[in-house]
Amino acid sequence: MKILMLTPYLPYPLLSGGQIRTYNLLKKLARKHDITLFALIKNETEKQYIAELEKYCAKVKVFKRSEKPFTPRNIFKAIFSTLPFLVARNHVPETISAIRAELSAKRYDLIHAETFYMMPHLPKNNIPTILAEQTIEYLGYESYAKKAHPLLRSFLTIDVQKIKKWERHYWRLSDKLIVMSAEDKKFIGRQINQDSKIKVVANGVDSAWFDEMERKLPTRPTVLSVGTFNWLPNVEAVDFLVQKIWPQLLKLVPNARLVIVGNAPTKKVLRYGQHNTSITVLGKIADIRTAFKQSHVLVAPVFSGKGTRYKILEAMASGTPVVASKIAVEGLGVKLGTHLLASSTAKTMAQDIAKLLNNRQLWQKLSVNGQRFVQQNFDWQSISQKLDMIYQTLGKKGTAYGKEKTSRS
Repeated sequence: MKILMLTPYLPYPLLSGGQIRTYNLLKKLARKHDITLFALIKNETEKQYIAELEKYCAKVKVFKRSEKPFTPRNIFKAIFSTLPFLVARNHVPETISAIRAELSAKRYDLIHAETFYMMPHLPKNNIPTILAEQTIEYLGYESYAKKAHPLLRSFLTIDVQKIKKWERHYWRLSDKLIVMSAEDKKFIGRQINQDSKIKVVANGVDSAWFDEMERKLPTRPTVLSVGTFNWLPNVEAVDFLVQKIWPQLLKLVPNARLVIVGNAPTKKVLRYGQHNTSITVLGKIADIRTAFKQSHVLVAPVFSGKGTRYKILEAMASGTPVVASKIAVEGLGVKLGTHLLASSTAKTMAQDIAKLLNNRQLWQKLSVNGQRFVQQNFDWQSISQKLDMIYQTLGKKGTAYGKEKTSRS
């Protein structure tokens, strides 16, 4: 089948969960389908990675959005229009005309959009459209708005309502909605009353790739935090870890060391490493496997947003035990105490981390069980087959949908 895929990022290099997901699915699906990729970029230097994606795509076209989010144009559009800031920041008008020209020049069986904020780029068409929601955006921003400075809170609250309205609109407009977990499916199904159109295609891991690297644990107990910092729940998670969990853990394990890894660390995150000798902020690293293989425990205290946390799957694939918040492991199907440890407070999470650092038998049990669990349930080969089945079913129906969809309500 001929598929037009739209992404708000170039799916290479692999710096974020979205990039990892799209890149691996492209690799697997390209064996069966003719895929054209239209992607947004922030910087002209990203064009150097197009060649890597052309190995799997019939064509790759990129469109430049603003490099920095808070430009006067983006702020103006978010304040004085119905657009939420997330949509304004990712809206590139020339993409619409380029897609219109592409659909006129070539017959496509399917359109696949990653994230709801790529949907406004679609011109009117009658091609079956799949929307993949890697997370429920408004929930993440809602949590952030509640904690924001009072002067900013009113603007953010209004913006969150805009996101919620637009997100629900595109959930309804799509012909098939793909989510990352059964919990996400249940949550969205209740909101739009269209449970039958929602399918779960979880995130996956290249288990063999993570298993290639040898484990080299340092003598000092090392705790790892991973997450790209342009996603607000990750910033909140690091703040909670450093401010709430870490002081309590140091009372239990005084020589513990915290390593923070992730793309685009904020100034606040960087300061954590400057003001505390037990904390090291590495930011972006060349090979994420080195972080997992050289750490005793991954900690993921995520309390907002939805979706599958790549860091947890990748840690487990690496044989690195995980301590997480309960919301962070929703939908994974893990058994607490067998595959990982999870709780809801800073005190209990600190105790769980200390337990793992001091109990070699428990550490070994979670390491082996976690790795086996990911290999059996989250390998990209089986994940891509689920998406391919959706492609096949929806593609066969083709224009039987017969409706002309527009990107706007």
